[in-house]
Amino acid sequence: MMANLFSIFDPSTNLLNLPFNWLSTFLGLLFIPYSFWLIPNRHFYLWNFILNKLHLEFKTLLGSGSHSSSSTFIFVSMFFFILFNNFLGLFPYIFTSTSHLTLSLSLSLPLWLSFMLYGWINNSNHMFIHMIPQGTPGILMPFMVLIETISNIIRPGTLAVRLTANMIAGHLLMTLLSGTGPLFPSYLLIILILIQILLLILESAVAVIQSYVIAILSTLYSSEVN
Repeated sequence: MMANLFSIFDPSTNLLNLPFNWLSTFLGLLFIPYSFWLIPNRHFYLWNFILNKLHLEFKTLLGSGSHSSSSTFIFVSMFFFILFNNFLGLFPYIFTSTSHLTLSLSLSLPLWLSFMLYGWINNSNHMFIHMIPQGTPGILMPFMVLIETISNIIRPGTLAVRLTANMIAGHLLMTLLSGTGPLFPSYLLIILILIQILLLILESAVAVIQSYVIAILSTLYSSEVN
């Protein structure tokens, strides 16, 4: 039962042993507004408004460093990339690439590793200061260093698992409910359809929230190494 249930997340479509389901990851490129190359319209202004708002918010989180203005576009790009893939997974018969740790870890691990290398090479004293919060008693300092080290190491894992678990949970719930449709009497089907519509709206909100949370947390992790 569980094997059949989780099989909806299997990248099983293949041709010549190539997993073509992963091509859905690149379908987000189709959402890039054509107005970037043509005459600007309302769609372009809306897109540009969202991009500028995210840029200003991430710039505030990164602080007033010399590279804060340009670094925000890394996190804005990651926000839109995750957002597109989350939304594409809501369409029927499109593989949800963000529901796999393969993709989410591929995003979070190199990003976190680059932060750590930059921080320890260029701001080693600053990184050591982060190991012990201000006002920590001397007897607790070894334990605080251990706790802070562990919490730092598991950051890419928590980022990846947070995104993957949230995307899997909603899809599983919708699959479970849709599987009970043939067992429902006809007069209760309208209730099931309404519940599925509400779940779809909830999943749309989760797609936006999770991409925003990943981008914000990555920005906060980056601000700690400057």
